[in-house]
This record gives sequence, C-alpha cells and structure tokens, in this order.
Amino acid sequence: MVKVNDNYLKLPGSYLFSTIARKVNAYAAAHPDKRIIRLGIGDVTQPLAPAIISALHTAVDEMADAATFRGYAPDLGYEFLRSAIAENDYKARGCGIEADEIFVSDGAKCDSGNIQEIFSVDNKIAVCDPVYPVYVDTNVMAGRAGSYDPATETWSDVIYMPCTADTDFAPMLPKETPDLIYLCFPNNPTGSAVTKSRLQEWVDYANKVGAVIIYDAAYEAYISEEGIPHSIYECEGARTCAIELHSFSKNAGFTGVRLGYTVVPKELKVGDVSLHALWARRHGTKYNGAPYIVQRAGEAVYSKEGKEQLKKQVAYYMNNAAYILEGLKSAGYTVSGGVNAPYIWLKAPNGMTSWEFFDDLLENANVVGTPGSGFGPSGETYFRLTAFGSYENTVEAIERIKKL
Repeated sequence: MVKVNDNYLKLPGSYLFSTIARKVNAYAAAHPDKRIIRLGIGDVTQPLAPAIISALHTAVDEMADAATFRGYAPDLGYEFLRSAIAENDYKARGCGIEADEIFVSDGAKCDSGNIQEIFSVDNKIAVCDPVYPVYVDTNVMAGRAGSYDPATETWSDVIYMPCTADTDFAPMLPKETPDLIYLCFPNNPTGSAVTKSRLQEWVDYANKVGAVIIYDAAYEAYISEEGIPHSIYECEGARTCAIELHSFSKNAGFTGVRLGYTVVPKELKVGDVSLHALWARRHGTKYNGAPYIVQRAGEAVYSKEGKEQLKKQVAYYMNNAAYILEGLKSAGYTVSGGVNAPYIWLKAPNGMTSWEFFDDLLENANVVGTPGSGFGPSGETYFRLTAFGSYENTVEAIERIKKL
C-alpha cells in the first residue's frame, strides 16, 4: 500500500503567503468596490530593464535559427553567465570565486529549499527568528525539524536565534551548537543588515564548530551603507564554511522570468566529502538548467547599460522604502528596516497581534501587509511592508495607514 511522506503532515496550516492570498481574495470578493493596495508579498512591479528585454529578444531570435538554436543547458549553467557573475559579483569585490563554483538555477527560493538534500537528516539547523519560512518548512519536509509545538510555534529539533529590537534584529551566536546555520542579510523579513565584522564572527564560529552556513544574499543590491558586506565571501575563511544563494528576482525584476545561482566553493568539505561535488551531482540529476534565453537576459544584467538601468530601478524601490519608513515614523509607529533592504518592519499598534493588525489594515485601510508571526514566534506583534509597489500606490497606502 502506498504511503505518503508523513513529514508533510506535520506542517501547520498552509504556506504563509497562500493563507494571505486566500484572506485577501475573500475580502475582495465581499467588497468589490474597495481598491486594495498590496504591500505584502515581495514581488516587484517595475518592468524589465530595456537592456534585459533586448537580450531576451535577441536570444529568442537565436532559438528560431538552426545555426544558433540551443537545447539542454550545461549542468552548471552557461559559461558566459557564470563568468559574468564571477567577475562582477565576486572578483570585483575581492572575492576569489571562480566560474566553475557557480551553479545557475531558476531562483534562490528553490535553491534554499533544495540545498538541504545534500545533508544528513541528523543535522541540526539554526535559523533566525523571525525567518523566511522556506528555510524551516523544507527541513520539516525532510524530517529534520522534529515535532511541532503549537503553543510556542516552534520545532523541537530547530535552534531558534531570536532577532529582536534589543539585538538590532540580528542573531546572536547560539548557545547550542548547530550543524547548519541559515543566515539572510540584508534580512527578509526585518530589513536588518550586519557589518562585515559581525559577519566575520559567524564565519569564525562556523569554522570553529564545524558548521556550514547557508547564506542568502538575495537583497544585496539594496545595500546603501558602507561597511555592509554584499557577500559572505568578503569574510576571511568563508570558503571553508559557507554556501551562498543569489537571486535575480529583486535586483533585476526576474520574479516572473526566474533565475538565480548558488555558490559552493571547492574547499568546502564535510570530512573528506566535497559539498561542491555533492551539489553538482544533485544539480545534474534533478535539474535541466535555466532556459538559454533567460540566461542571456541574466548576462545583460552585468552589461554597462544593464547596470545603469538596474541601479535606477533599485533606487526607485528604495525611494518607496524611505517614504514608508518616514511616513510610519511620523505617524508614531515603531519601525525599522528600509535602509539596506526593501522591507520595512514595524510594531503593530495598540497591543494588537500580527494577524489582528493584518485584519485591521485590510478592512479599514484596504492595505495588505505580512503578519510578523508568520515568520516565527519572535515576529509576533510585528508586521512587514514591502517597497516593491508603485510609488503612487505606496504614497496612497501610507496616507491611508496614517488615518487609522
């Protein structure tokens, strides 16, 4: 008789953003006259940059010609894209990452969920709290998280590293020693960032205890302050303890196109086993590569025109972030983030829970955000807004919130 993977049955409820979508759709159906402004999910709204569109068109035309047609992509990704990534994202910042240490994929979300497959289910994970739900949920699916306690909303075999106002929403080194450490900076959902010296502490710690850091750098393009690392490989010793995930979704608007990459240095080993070799085996077996036309679009991100155009696009979203940040502060909200990341993290007013504030905001301001409790127990009473809407909608949303 067929059996299901019982670990899936341990997951409480549905994926956070699926729950939000159902609630919003139900409200919209009941109130068709209301114009809802969505500042919840971290989806971009600006169109692809002209340099990227041009590259897509050229690549599509190549696919129509037998002389330039491309079939399956190489396992790691096309050399032209991996070389562009290595030169611009790493060597230009003094990081010695080579093209053959870069694995092109269809996005950081998939990679962050898939990377745990190359590790034993006996490994103990440590996550920031609040945390991007995919890190925890995929480990639950693998059978690595233990049992769930509804009262505390925690998993028995997960080490939670509280990120609170007292710690500037950054984690402290855990008292219990983990095997896998998930870090995301600039952070989703809190918008916090860490200095190079603080990140170096994590690298030193991981090398000392024999842990592997899975470092999500999806929002590095939004860093505006000096002294904030764009890559964990800016830290000495990171090549022997860290895997880095990158996305083209937020820096280049590829949420609907899908492209990302993972870096696994060749020095990174568990005992005598190369994690680069394991990920290459997994990648080649389970994945047939991002489409050629999308990888050509990714290459255009690093062109002179692409860089200039995307710098303006990032600035557009960060202008939204600044408007949200200052607008909420002027209205008396306790708020952070929005400086090195497109996320604004605010305290729910009047002692409300996260979901109570969600409902209040939806019903009385017709604005959608994300309840902080959906990111973990330390997110309770907090709320996330994103800067990825249009400027006009962002302004209107904040004005509505001010009137509450």
